[in-house]
Amino acid sequence: MKEVQSPCIDVCKFENELCLGCGRSKAQIRAWKTLDNPARRAVLAEADMNLIVLAAQGLRRYSR
Repeated sequence: MKEVQSPCIDVCKFENELCLGCGRSKAQIRAWKTLDNPARRAVLAEADMNLIVLAAQGLRRYSR
């Protein structure tokens, strides 16, 4: 099975512990390399929701 790739877009600016580029928390970014594919997919789902919230708050101006 293909490895789930990082959603990083090399923005790495944070607001309330969330990356404005990918939507992951600092802890999720640090843990990414140790996560298996199901855990990575769960992180991606949460990150997508975080990005929606950040955009609604007018904090996100980047796209991936």
